Amino acid sequence: MPSSRVLWWGGIVAAATGAVLCVLGWYGVSGERFAERQIPYLASCTVPGAALIVAGAVLLGNGVPLRRPSADEPQEPLAGADRPSSGAPPVRVPGGTLAHRPDCPLVAGKADAVPVGDAALDPCPVCEPGS
Repeated sequence: MPSSRVLWWGGIVAAATGAVLCVLGWYGVSGERFAERQIPYLASCTVPGAALIVAGAVLLGNGVPLRRPSADEPQEPLAGADRPSSGAPPVRVPGGTLAHRPDCPLVAGKADAVPVGDAALDPCPVCEPGS
């Protein structure tokens, strides 16, 4: 039996058992008037039931099989593949501290953007003009 199926069924059983224990704990607490007589139900049913629900959720999350794309399926673009890629010299805005590519969304369309020239500026983290 594949491990993902074992984890999935284990998560179902743990979560269901936890839910039953929580209901039993609630039922026991609801029948007691004084707090000191409610504590045993909380300690023996409700707290372990909540822990089993959390454990079941973790097992269910780990038991979900990851689907790998096939070779003929289109691949997702890599992170950063949609960065601006202009080959023009970097620009900056007056008073700015970052160098940008001209097509960077942070300076695109700004008429006051000027070439960096010899100014020592940090590269923009969005467009990374030095790479």
